[in-house]
Amino acid sequence: MGIKIPGKRYGKRLEHSKVFGHGGHGKKNGNADLLITPLVDMFVIIVLFLIANFSATGEVLMMTKDIVLPEAVNVKEVEMHPVVMVSNDQVSVSGTIVGRVEDLTKDEYLNIPALEEKLRDMKKQFEDLHSMAGGGETFKGDVNIQANKDVQFKVIKRVMFSCATAGYNNINFAVIQAGGAAAGEKTAAATTH
Repeated sequence: MGIKIPGKRYGKRLEHSKVFGHGGHGKKNGNADLLITPLVDMFVIIVLFLIANFSATGEVLMMTKDIVLPEAVNVKEVEMHPVVMVSNDQVSVSGTIVGRVEDLTKDEYLNIPALEEKLRDMKKQFEDLHSMAGGGETFKGDVNIQANKDVQFKVIKRVMFSCATAGYNNINFAVIQAGGAAAGEKTAAATTH
């Protein structure tokens, strides 16, 4: 025990505190106090932020070998919207095949029920995500159609009708920008309907 100056004695509680170096005696406390409430609040905020910034319908064009895009001069930048891919063989949305072109050319109906159902599901998912996140973003009905240049117009017309019926009225066509790119270099762009 060290020499103490009279009148300068700390209370018993302070004498054995870690501030004065006597309380722990070189040992660390094995039980750490973890405040779980702020941690949960932080994770909730992170999840809501990620949901608000994540677009479930958003994908830029995926260039595939079986789709040769047409060329156009008047184009604009491709934006993130759902992509309906129309090749010579099939129609697909987000990797899900919704129809075969051979069957679509035979039918006389204008709509493609599987395409409409998939697009309605994507619209509902968009609205649910944005209502949960509290963002004021409304559904605008934008869709990109990425069609092979050799597909019959009858099939494209049915795809457009199905998109409009499902609530996607702002239709953009994916094209290759002609004339503006350097020699041998082609860039994907979109043109509006």
